[in-house]
Amino acid sequence: MLTLRELFRVDPVSFFLRLLVRAAAAVTALLMTFLVGYILIRGAPHITPDLFAPRYTSENVSLLPALVNTVLMAGLSLALAVPFGVCAAIWLAEYAKRGNKLVAAVRLAAETLSGIPSIIYGLFGMLMFVMAFGWGYSLLSGAFTLAIMILPLMMRATEEALLAVPDMYREGSFGLGAGKLRTVFSIVLPAAAPGILAGVILSTGRIVGETAALIFTAGTVAELPKTALSSTRTLSVHLYILANEGFHTEQAYATAVVLLLVVLGINGLSAYAAKRVGRLGGSK
Repeated sequence: MLTLRELFRVDPVSFFLRLLVRAAAAVTALLMTFLVGYILIRGAPHITPDLFAPRYTSENVSLLPALVNTVLMAGLSLALAVPFGVCAAIWLAEYAKRGNKLVAAVRLAAETLSGIPSIIYGLFGMLMFVMAFGWGYSLLSGAFTLAIMILPLMMRATEEALLAVPDMYREGSFGLGAGKLRTVFSIVLPAAAPGILAGVILSTGRIVGETAALIFTAGTVAELPKTALSSTRTLSVHLYILANEGFHTEQAYATAVVLLLVVLGINGLSAYAAKRVGRLGGSK
């Protein structure tokens, strides 16, 4: 392997490109380290038992109800979006004809919807679910809005995972006499499971960090929902409100630490699950 000095003598362009790539990676790592370190330094000392009190009050500004609401919101949103996203991706990748204009239109629509700001989804959810359907500011309105928001991401991630499965898997299954449906669900989907799980991870991260769409649909009540039509406050909305009020800045940084740990925990568990699924798929 050539050293940097030898590479500069052989090909100066490659030398500068390699330096540029390394500099970009170093800057990215430094920025991430700075952000995480700043949040931990400012917030970790203010994590107290009062922040995890069963009920929210103006004295303890407990984040426990918001944390539970975040889990409920993520679970319900994924339960709504994942089946539709996976089934739509299966149709696009396995059943639709190659070169179909409808397929191209659906993919263009999914890519376009992925780039729409979340506040637009929030306004749509408020007009549709809060006002037209009469659900009000509720867990259900927020979950349906987030499900629509992550549906394009889930669909595109699943489609790419399905397309990455080698065709010899399908041909081998057909050669053994299996039908199209059995091939898809017994051979293709298990092989694409790590990629599908990656889409679920990205969708979960977007749900956990979402604020704008939920303010317009789920509301800001810092209590555990009694029903699906009760107003709720997720952890990111709780953090936004505390920081915006300016009376509990220390607790806002502590909430940011908890939110960061939640995201890291989700990513860690999902990565572990992806490895396990990949090993099980390989063993089969």
